[in-house]
Amino acid sequence: MAKVAGILGKKVGMTQLFDSKGEVHPATVLQAGPCVVTQSKARARDGYDAAQIGLVEFVKQSRLSRPARGHLEKHNLPPVKFMREVPIEVDAAVDGAVKPGDRVLVDIFDDEKFVDVVGVSKGRGFQGVVKRHHFGGGPKSHGSMFQITGSIGSSAFPSRVFKGMRMSGHLGHGRVTVRNLRVLGMDKEDNLLVVEGSVPGPAGGYLVITKAKHPPRERRGFGVAARVDPLKAAKRAAKKA
Repeated sequence: MAKVAGILGKKVGMTQLFDSKGEVHPATVLQAGPCVVTQSKARARDGYDAAQIGLVEFVKQSRLSRPARGHLEKHNLPPVKFMREVPIEVDAAVDGAVKPGDRVLVDIFDDEKFVDVVGVSKGRGFQGVVKRHHFGGGPKSHGSMFQITGSIGSSAFPSRVFKGMRMSGHLGHGRVTVRNLRVLGMDKEDNLLVVEGSVPGPAGGYLVITKAKHPPRERRGFGVAARVDPLKAAKRAAKKA
């Protein structure tokens, strides 16, 4: 098995799960793999260590370009439409364990508690400043234009509009990375991965799932830092004084 740190997949949809305490958690079901290594990048040859993998799914060979078909036929690989590069483990880069044709399955996340997910957000088309930048808008009384942008330029100096001014424009359909999503479950038979929270993109959208680059440090027995009541802390300090 290839020792890679990521896998390709699709977003199946959202649901909710209950834990042992009866609390509900929003969850997203992801189809993670199966994938196949299509190319291996080495530091000596390419300047960095990585693995190019492709998501194995039903794709007509006629749907691929001639360069893509030649790239896959070089190693006798099945036709894949979605290919991306993912990092590899340190030991895999040393002993050369990653080679074209190796399978990448969801079991690479067996000992992982958090993952990072990269996807393309939903496209919202051309939107105004209220929906795009969450502007408050103008007065809502009769005769007012509520969702207009308002003044955008300066007066005599500098007599121009500054770059980066928040205005109306295209919203969505951009690369979005969501970090440190907690892994809630895994189904190795159907290559399913359940994570807590939302994932960018629509149902059926392609995703890149990798091991968490900077996973959060959890305290003993708690997922977040302990909260301190300032009033009780002040009373305890007064008693000690």
